[in-house]
Amino acid sequence: MTSQYIVVVGCGRLGSILASRLSSQGNSVVVIDPYENSFNNLSGDFSGFQITGDASEIEILRSAKADQADCLLAVTDKDNINLMVAQVAKNIFQISTVLARVFDPAREKIYRDFGIATISPTKLSADAFMANLPS
Repeated sequence: MTSQYIVVVGCGRLGSILASRLSSQGNSVVVIDPYENSFNNLSGDFSGFQITGDASEIEILRSAKADQADCLLAVTDKDNINLMVAQVAKNIFQISTVLARVFDPAREKIYRDFGIATISPTKLSADAFMANLPS
């Protein structure tokens, strides 16, 4: 796997795990979160950069050098923020791979209409429960 430049938006439980794993694989990682204490969730060997700020502001994405990113992962706990950041990443910064977390499965079509790939923890959980029920 070749090293990539990856921007992770959101440093909660999911964002910190992704950023830490991607960093340990040798990728260049920048994590953006509005709360500085969120960066405490990162692993001790995280070697990327941390930016405290609102990723829905274009200047914050510019400071993260989003125009050079190979990939952006929008994984905050707010669907609207994830959609907005993903749209900006794809359309303004021309990032080729943009993935967004979406809690409300009904919103997945909206994301798809904008050409944004989604991961829905709600849908994944429902599928896992259904798969584990006795038939």
